Amino acid sequence: MSTLKVATIIHGYFPRVGGAETQLKALLPHLQKQGIETTVLTRRYDPTLPAFEKIEGVPVYRLPAPGGKVTASLIFTLSAFWRLLRLRPQIVHAHEFISPATIALLAKYLLGIPIVVTSHRSGKIGDVQKMSRKFGGEFRLNALRKKVSKFIVISDEIKDELVGIGVEEKHLARITNGVDTNKFTPPHVDKKLALRTQAGFAPSAKIAIFIGRLVPEKKLDLLISVWDKLRKSHPRAELLIVGAGAEEASLQAIAGEGIHFMGSTDDVRPFLQMADIFVLPSVAEGLSVALLESMACGLVPLLTDVGGAREVIRHAENGWIIPPNDRDALLAGLQTLFDDPETLQQRGQAARQRVMAEFSIQKAAEKLSQLYLETAKGEQG
Repeated sequence: MSTLKVATIIHGYFPRVGGAETQLKALLPHLQKQGIETTVLTRRYDPTLPAFEKIEGVPVYRLPAPGGKVTASLIFTLSAFWRLLRLRPQIVHAHEFISPATIALLAKYLLGIPIVVTSHRSGKIGDVQKMSRKFGGEFRLNALRKKVSKFIVISDEIKDELVGIGVEEKHLARITNGVDTNKFTPPHVDKKLALRTQAGFAPSAKIAIFIGRLVPEKKLDLLISVWDKLRKSHPRAELLIVGAGAEEASLQAIAGEGIHFMGSTDDVRPFLQMADIFVLPSVAEGLSVALLESMACGLVPLLTDVGGAREVIRHAENGWIIPPNDRDALLAGLQTLFDDPETLQQRGQAARQRVMAEFSIQKAAEKLSQLYLETAKGEQG
């Protein structure tokens, strides 16, 4: 089998964990099986991490990005471009529109390498609006429109934003996030109870879980604010917050009884398999990887009507959708789901079936591999 060399540029990579990083790490082994040889270029946020290592057989270069935002961006851009000169990939794939896409544009203009760009979020904190607010943002958006071979979108909302700034349909490819449904599975009841006991929770506890970065757009302050009232009707309600971020200290300061900060972890499965509900009260999302992982484990998701929510969830059938920034709806949703354990279990089964049918990591990898091959062939032609 002939191989295709791809350089992927992303702001952070393991052990820095987020949705995009998790998805990329899950995709790479499947791409490798299909003859895609990927090298990851990322920022070296932590100077104690090696500048180069192989993670599960994939070369990862952590490049310097010291100083303030402008200086860090400039140094990272130059370092990544120098590395691309050495690697000479056949395709450059950038995640997000800021520094990674700028590096990809340099590769296109100066080296003639075809480029692919994935947009992960929409709205005020999404790629298009964030770039528009930057100095020279309109110029860079125009350059991306002209030079990107394919924009990968993970939701219809992101697609609509790109069409809105003039990206032609022929340059758009819909590849949703995926999850390994053989790895993320519902636990046997004995295992679920054992995991709860090991973590110090009662077997009869009602457990909700959030997984993600602890940042303002996730609206964890809103979730925490309803927990005391929820525990009046469900005294055994427990909330697990898995992740780390800038808001961790401030959130811990307002957290009451039944709220547990579990920190960041490379393996979220034990936490998912002891829980009943996955909660995501964000004001902006693309298509959450943690959402798909939770559904694969048979949890019922409660999330806000943003990003790709309605592309995955059928309200009251395999999950629960509420308006963003609505405290009363959040509380009512939690109460409704916890009130009826039998229906909760049925919805959890439906959630897993939905992910297995439409959002497997294998399908995502096959689509991405085909896109790479077609892009490389198109440029050669």
